[in-house]
Amino acid sequence: MSESDTETLHLRMLEAMLFASDRPLDDSTLKDRLPATANFEQLLVDLAGLYEGRGVVLKKVADGWAFRTADDLAFLLQAETAEQRRLSRAALETLSIVAYHQPATRAEIEQIRGVSTSRGTLDVLLESGWIRLRGRRRTPGRPVTYGTTPEFLEHFNLESIADLPGLDELKGAGLLNSTLPPGAPMPMPNDDPDLGHDEDPLEDDLFAPDVVLEDD
Repeated sequence: MSESDTETLHLRMLEAMLFASDRPLDDSTLKDRLPATANFEQLLVDLAGLYEGRGVVLKKVADGWAFRTADDLAFLLQAETAEQRRLSRAALETLSIVAYHQPATRAEIEQIRGVSTSRGTLDVLLESGWIRLRGRRRTPGRPVTYGTTPEFLEHFNLESIADLPGLDELKGAGLLNSTLPPGAPMPMPNDDPDLGHDEDPLEDDLFAPDVVLEDD
């Protein structure tokens, strides 16, 4: 087999794996399934170029790669991508606060929202896989801290948490009051998996399996 035929075979193998997968595949998973002689980085470049301008494109999503519908054609699949469960306004607000302010406790979420947050709201987001229990804050009562997950990034088609819209984008979309004063503070989203200096790991808590049921 010629060198050109070998490269074509490797490209087809990469394409097949990504099309067959129901979730994004990370670099290590793809490399492990390709022959050791495959130039993985160049294959990604070639495959992305092959699909450039097509109906589906190769995208980096969370920590992996996946084929996604081209942005300008997303409207064609609106019916097929409708959510089976529509999130309540409280759940959407809570999810947004966790995304931008993580790690956040239930009390911190309530302080930002200005209203109490029910256990059910957090349970729905935990069941969806979009938020997770991170640890416990080193404060009285040791409240649980929440953060987002790779599934959150995948669902909202984000490569990283830094791709969340900024203040100007949110105001332009009508999601924030356009009369906010200049220089209004906007948190920098950070989903670093490492616990912060003020967090303890959940495994240190004998009651970790029941943390969702506890009040902050």
